[in-house]
Amino acid sequence: MASKPKKSGKAAPRKTKASSGSSQSWTHGKVFWSELNSHDVEAQKAFYKKSLGWTFEAMPMPGFTYWIIKSGSEVVGGLFELADPKLASVPDHWLTYLAVDNVDKRVKKALMAGGKLVRPAFDVPGVGRIAIIEQPGGAMIGWMTPAEA
Repeated sequence: MASKPKKSGKAAPRKTKASSGSSQSWTHGKVFWSELNSHDVEAQKAFYKKSLGWTFEAMPMPGFTYWIIKSGSEVVGGLFELADPKLASVPDHWLTYLAVDNVDKRVKKALMAGGKLVRPAFDVPGVGRIAIIEQPGGAMIGWMTPAEA
């Protein structure tokens, strides 16, 4: 009788389609995306263009424009305008997104572990399902199940 191979406990990388049209891998629990949230998008674009040579590609979304950040031809993150009046007191910041296997199940576990739900899970067509969590201590983190390629 042949024995079954042991599972390594590591999640296999999965593929998702990046907004640039390229395919990228993701693994549960790893950093997937970085997003600059700012009240002055044009100032941020100018700063990063001058200091790092980044370029920005507009990605129209319902009611606003999201900016894809590129270093050369490589997509390195996103830029989101904090235009909603409810966000007036929120300072400019970078928000990290972790890839997770199932946002809805992981949010439940986060709440049981002492986290707070800042923004309930929502879908972004072609991007994935996202939730924003405040972890114990107050730091914010985005969790995302990327859309499959």
